[in-house]
Amino acid sequence: MTIPSVAVVILNWNGKALLEQFMPGVIKSVYPNLQLIVGDNNSTDDSVAFLKANYPQVRIIVNDHNYGFAEGYGKVLDQVEADYYVLLNSDVEVPENWIQPVIDAMEVDSNIAVAQPKIKWQKNKSQFEYAGAAGGYLDLHGFPFCRGRLFDTVEIDTNQYEDQREIFWASGAALFVRSKCWKEVGGLDPDFFAHMEEIDLCWRLKNLGYKVIYCPKAEVYHVGGGTLNANNPYKTYLNFKNNLVIMQKNLPLNDAYSRIFIRMSLDFIAWIHFLLQGKSDFAWAINKAHYHFLQNLSRNGKKRTAKQIDFLKHTGQYPSSIVWAYFIKKIRFFSQLP
Repeated sequence: MTIPSVAVVILNWNGKALLEQFMPGVIKSVYPNLQLIVGDNNSTDDSVAFLKANYPQVRIIVNDHNYGFAEGYGKVLDQVEADYYVLLNSDVEVPENWIQPVIDAMEVDSNIAVAQPKIKWQKNKSQFEYAGAAGGYLDLHGFPFCRGRLFDTVEIDTNQYEDQREIFWASGAALFVRSKCWKEVGGLDPDFFAHMEEIDLCWRLKNLGYKVIYCPKAEVYHVGGGTLNANNPYKTYLNFKNNLVIMQKNLPLNDAYSRIFIRMSLDFIAWIHFLLQGKSDFAWAINKAHYHFLQNLSRNGKKRTAKQIDFLKHTGQYPSSIVWAYFIKKIRFFSQLP
């Protein structure tokens, strides 16, 4: 029986300190048919020199520009041949046997296109990590959240999410994807630059009938915020803009614009909230996000594929408002959602 080939690919930009901290663990990864690759987004530190001097077994692919997360990965993976790609953030600590359980789960069903392991916080390994936890979901209005994390409430892992299950989206912090599926949809959308590009990828694949799963038998430990932290208005801009774009691209046409209208109205509430907190730069980020979304309405409309599945028929959607559940009904844990 042929063992599937796996390429673990880390995208780096000026991340020498992270490579020094986490590359030793990645090197120890146990899998019988494995490539280790670092794609460098034209770093200005000495990341590449550090890798060449200390890790000659790692293949280095250097981009001629900082293309961001989405396009950067696209340019690197165009040069990689493997059955599975693993997009691994540079700020993720991995144990030795983190690859095999996920590949085993995906090999059972050829219709599984994407998977993620359990993602926990590197600074407190008893706690789930904000940007992935035990798998991603979307609510009725397109707000992303996770099993194990509702807004700023992150759960302690008490083995409450040990069931392998289909989810809506997998975190880009440690994303396993079949290379043929990646190529079928053209990989990540380069216009995203960063944030929510993995949700868009998963949604496009789900619209084609593929599955996205969470595999609890493997876990990794993510620092989080390694490139853009939560206090950066640019992150707010990317999240608000890209959230609208994924809805436009992937919802059925008769549903897209009504949901987008509602979502933009909810964004207005967030805009007022930022102003009342004295965070005018974050409020301005929402203004800019909406402006650029509307400016590129035609461009992104052309990216719509021929097939969109009704949102409520997707596995991993929550058919109500997570905002209402969290802020009004005071629900703090995924298990409490009706």
